[in-house]
Amino acid sequence: MNVKGKWVLITGASRGVGMHIAAALADLGCNLVLHSRSVEHTAELVASLNKKGVSVVAVSAELDDQGQVDAMLNEIEARVTQVDMVFNNAAIQAAWRQDPWQTTAEDFRKSFEINVISLARICNRLVPPMLARKWGRVVNVTSGIANLPQLTAYAVSKAAVDKYVRDFAQTLAGTGVMMNLLDPGWLRTDLGGPNAPNDPSSVIPGALVPALLDDGVSGRFFRAQDYAGMSLDQALAH
Repeated sequence: MNVKGKWVLITGASRGVGMHIAAALADLGCNLVLHSRSVEHTAELVASLNKKGVSVVAVSAELDDQGQVDAMLNEIEARVTQVDMVFNNAAIQAAWRQDPWQTTAEDFRKSFEINVISLARICNRLVPPMLARKWGRVVNVTSGIANLPQLTAYAVSKAAVDKYVRDFAQTLAGTGVMMNLLDPGWLRTDLGGPNAPNDPSSVIPGALVPALLDDGVSGRFFRAQDYAGMSLDQALAH
């Protein structure tokens, strides 16, 4: 599918998964809206991607502050004609609780504010215009985390993301808009830690698959690591 010229919002774009997705989409000719907590965090990436001949806009927001989320979305609408694709990649992982029964209310509150509520509100704002245009792609980044109650606030928030996407799948059928889930795998990022088995670059090409398929099916769970080492064409045919 030719996505050249499409505008893509990527949250958490300054490093790790978001940065690799941004670079890969720029190679396909996509224009990019790069979110981070501060525009300074994406300044170097913006300069690099501009050299690929695509348009790049940097925006910022603390995603645990819904006022900032609204301001970011207002800015995007003012600066970009339309958003065709969204990668809701930004997330936090609350502290490891050796005694999981000591997981705090704040752990849950902040995890849900960033990982679920802001993600849903971004979708609520940007998906209806996609529906009106009869085309759009939303990729909500989730996790394969399981059986780790020490990270229960993070795990439960990601389960909520899974539920959100699957509940909307039937509603989106036949609309031209697709919303699916992406598990990037356990990566050596700030979130995954230095002992994770996979380099962040291994999310490509798998992270692109749910955005580039054109079969109209929503609600699926894609694992980026299932496509590691493939070309993009191989991944799309997999």
